[in-house]
Amino acid sequence: MSRHWIGDTLASDGLEAEFNGLSVPLEHSFELDDVAKFQLRGSLMLKTGREPSVSLNQNQLSEEDRTKLKEVAAVDGLYRIRVPRVFLQADKQTEWQSEGHLTAFVRACAMVESHLSDVITLHTDVSGYLIGVSIVTLPGACRGIEVEDEVDLEVFNTTLSIMAPVNAPGPETALFIQRMEQEFEKKGKNPQEQKSFFAKYWYLILGGAIFLMVSNSAQPPAGGGREQS
Repeated sequence: MSRHWIGDTLASDGLEAEFNGLSVPLEHSFELDDVAKFQLRGSLMLKTGREPSVSLNQNQLSEEDRTKLKEVAAVDGLYRIRVPRVFLQADKQTEWQSEGHLTAFVRACAMVESHLSDVITLHTDVSGYLIGVSIVTLPGACRGIEVEDEVDLEVFNTTLSIMAPVNAPGPETALFIQRMEQEFEKKGKNPQEQKSFFAKYWYLILGGAIFLMVSNSAQPPAGGGREQS
């Protein structure tokens, strides 16, 4: 896996409207009845292309939301986030509206004790399609569910990153077969040596040929698959 760190985001009084790429909402929910009611937390600015990147603009929590988050933390409730499923590709920027959402959660008390310091990671497949989101807090665990009144819960301190899969290097099968052919040519002048060569290496040659056939048939089609919500 490869990780592209974007860095800490800065809170702003309003969401930035002008950007180079695609903008999608980041929403959150923290309810006393544990029934999710998502509202806008900020806006993800996705720079699409071969090497996608992402930044984040976030609003401060209102006094009402700060009070509610502390109340949810006091009863050991959950803090949830969600983002829409999108493609980080320029020619597919408008498709996110019908693809559903990806969600993640932490304990609300962890958000409070971290003073809104969290790490959000967007996970993509090989085609650049968002397939997952995760959130952790810094620190990552609650010492208890009692909440101090003076805890500062106004500004989010978020580190944002994209994690994409990387194809592992496969064995150099073609080079191996080429070397086998060269060895065969050297021994081909002597029928007895040729027979001995096949008897010794037949399973390697057959295995290499089968691997090439499987590799060619397993190549994914352009664009990759898409997960439905």
